[in-house]
Amino acid sequence: MSGEYVNMWKELGLDLESHDQLLSVLGQAYGDIFLSQKNRPEGMKYFDFVVSEVHGLRIREIMEEKAKGNIIVGTFCVYVPEELVLAVGGVQIGLCAGAEIAFEKVEEYLPRNTCALIKSSLGFRLGRLCPYTQAADFVVGETTCDGKKKAYEIFGEMKDVYVMEIPQMKNDADRALWKKEIGRFTAELEKRSGRKITAESLKKGIQTVNKKRAVLQRLAAIRYKYPFVISGRDALLVNQVSFYDNPERFTDSVAKLCDELEERGKKKISIGEAGAKKILVSGCPMAVPNWKVPFVVETSGATIVAEESCVGERNTRNAVKDSGSSVDQLLDNIVDRYMKINCACFTPNKERIEDISALYASSGADGVIHYSLQFCTPYLVESKKVKDLCDSRNMQFLAIETDYSSGDMEQLKTRIEAFIEKI
Repeated sequence: MSGEYVNMWKELGLDLESHDQLLSVLGQAYGDIFLSQKNRPEGMKYFDFVVSEVHGLRIREIMEEKAKGNIIVGTFCVYVPEELVLAVGGVQIGLCAGAEIAFEKVEEYLPRNTCALIKSSLGFRLGRLCPYTQAADFVVGETTCDGKKKAYEIFGEMKDVYVMEIPQMKNDADRALWKKEIGRFTAELEKRSGRKITAESLKKGIQTVNKKRAVLQRLAAIRYKYPFVISGRDALLVNQVSFYDNPERFTDSVAKLCDELEERGKKKISIGEAGAKKILVSGCPMAVPNWKVPFVVETSGATIVAEESCVGERNTRNAVKDSGSSVDQLLDNIVDRYMKINCACFTPNKERIEDISALYASSGADGVIHYSLQFCTPYLVESKKVKDLCDSRNMQFLAIETDYSSGDMEQLKTRIEAFIEKI
């Protein structure tokens, strides 16, 4: 990445030497995992560019927004409504949490047997390696698991953190709690931005995010119809970029990619082997640069055709209704939509199992790989329920428990190859 950003990184307080090393490692990994693919869609060049400038040009754009007086909101979870941030003229950005960073320092604060995602989020902060965290005016945490709740207490000692309470069930009382949390977050955004959310600004924010969801739903539908026109790795990358990029520009770029993919499908242009087994990956979210499992799957004779994940279908499934003439009515619509995200934090959570069943059918998958991070209790426990579903429907199933290291790559490859051969 160009040296023109060094002064900006220095002003943000990054550890420049370690940051250079990180970018070098990630650049090599990106080339091996993504750029090595043959016959990739031309439309992926845009996303390659975004990744190449993810700590450069995009950060500069964010700093320009700050200079205009617009707030920058950092998030780790899809429960934080981007619609509200856009309604006050702000920018919402996903934060770094997909690599083993400064884990030795992290373990001075957190138990060693904490999940990699939580350790990574704190590691990027302790190591001063995430420019998004440094640039954000504040970070929004959420109570989706006990590990995160306690980690945000520590994170809050180093960065301004606001925590949203996520309901744990889906009864009327839980919806009422969530409605209060949405109202509280709305008031917080208005206070921090100095701007009042209006029905007009909120409706515009809703429509912007809905368009982004709709184009990602279109991408998913194309993959179901033409499963070999794009790799699962590239589709995951598109979903990952959705958390970083300007929403309007991102939506336009994905729409162009979809146009190309539909033409590739009609012309029967494929990436990889057209007869590869089709895999649905379900479970924990995969933040940049967590690409290990998709890479192993797709270099073992299979193609990933769908993701039941927060960085996938779970995040894009439902739109927010933009009907309503008042802020209160539109906020109710936001409450309803976000209560439909079937995270493993909920109990009971039969809706997520139903989602997996429906997604398996619509995607035409040949098997399910359930991906859990080590020590992620919610998804590890629900792995058994997903297995029970697959057994009852004669769906091939494999459970994987891993972390962000490369130490188990060969073991994973052996297990995944055997699973694909079994299919």
